[in-house]
Amino acid sequence: MADGGCAAINTKIEEGEGGYILEDVPHLTDYLPSLLTYPNPLQDNPAYSVVKQYFVDVDDTVAQKVLFCFVSQIVVHKNGDRGIHFRRAGPRQKVYFKSDEVHACIVTCGGLCPGLNTVIREIVCGLHYMYGVSKIIGIDGGYMGFYSKNTVTLTPKVVNDIHKRGGTVLGTSRGGHDTSKIVDSIQDRGINQVYVIGGDGTQKGAAVIYEEVRRRGLKVSVAGIPKTIDNDIPVIDRSFGFDTAVEEAQRAINAAHVEAESTENGIGVVKLMGRYSGFIAMYATLASRDVDCCLIPESPFFLEGKGGLFQFIRKRLKENGHMVIVIAEGAGQDLLTESMQSMGQQDASGNKQLQDVGFWISHRIKVHTFAMDFGLTVMIVADPTYMIRAIPGNASDNVYCTLLAQSAVHGAMAGYTGFTCGPVNGRHSYIPFNRITEKQNKVVITDRMWARLLSSTNQPSFL
Repeated sequence: MADGGCAAINTKIEEGEGGYILEDVPHLTDYLPSLLTYPNPLQDNPAYSVVKQYFVDVDDTVAQKVLFCFVSQIVVHKNGDRGIHFRRAGPRQKVYFKSDEVHACIVTCGGLCPGLNTVIREIVCGLHYMYGVSKIIGIDGGYMGFYSKNTVTLTPKVVNDIHKRGGTVLGTSRGGHDTSKIVDSIQDRGINQVYVIGGDGTQKGAAVIYEEVRRRGLKVSVAGIPKTIDNDIPVIDRSFGFDTAVEEAQRAINAAHVEAESTENGIGVVKLMGRYSGFIAMYATLASRDVDCCLIPESPFFLEGKGGLFQFIRKRLKENGHMVIVIAEGAGQDLLTESMQSMGQQDASGNKQLQDVGFWISHRIKVHTFAMDFGLTVMIVADPTYMIRAIPGNASDNVYCTLLAQSAVHGAMAGYTGFTCGPVNGRHSYIPFNRITEKQNKVVITDRMWARLLSSTNQPSFL
């Protein structure tokens, strides 16, 4: 298979009383039942000797949906459906790899995202300091780096300061997924732990790699760390890099606001990331308080007529003499003329190529007759996409990246495979690949958060 198409993984389902359902992740013993276990080195690690009940119980699970929370306990209604659970992340008392036998590799794929280097650093440091692993390499240049480029030796000293830099020290690429060649490389190099950092397309590729590893009967754990700056991965509470993106977006919004209010009838248009989901635009708008209108893919809008965007712009300019519009890159694509749309064109990751909606909407505003009525003098269009993607993670994301990396390391050492990790209701969990690639997380415009935005900006709902 020469693409990143997702294999049909047989999800492990365990049912219990009261509607309890555990969607479990694969384990090496599912197809290698005679594997030996070893005591977890953490029990002798002085850093963890002060922690009581540090090891996670083998039966600990995390509920996907919480009916009612009180302090740290999840209270389920007496006759309610207990619903879907996932296996809780964390260290186990027994591991399935000897420290000196582990040969781990890390690969980053897809677009850049704040925090990538932090995840790389913490995987390396977690393997080394917690489990005594010394053989760790980085795959240079994404999936195709497995068979076309050199590897990079990773040690705590090598990765010590990389979290202070943006991007990824391992390089990245889109596409280039040849399952057979990748697993051949894994097998030839003697790699037995694979850590894959990337978005939904990358995780689909990791699922296919796991299936081929299993088909060959290899003792190789494949662990995913989900990455998307758009926060559109389902099941998990949020994706790393999102907090940093929202924080950095404030700079562009503030600049557009300053420019717009400094001239008569100035309009600032800020285009933010959000191909299918408008989380960055929504949260940046709520955080800034300087935005007059936020447009996202989940909430269709129209330009002309009563209740349309043009009418709202005229109203706001009469009131304030300036305004700021935030628009997600995927918003309004249905309004672009066919001549401007890239019909059927896709990038190397399989994503539909979008037109520049920021340029388009600013052009439509300029040519609209109200521009002459108001004597519009300034139209500011800001596109901070690459500025946001290329910066290092902030404090919040750096802490989060540490937890993600350590969860992945604990899972791989415990013999779990074919999983991705992330927080579910505040508890880090191991999630089957298919659950995070089956759909995308989107803003629910009938939810309270979108209502809060509408009340904050006082914009029309365009419904």
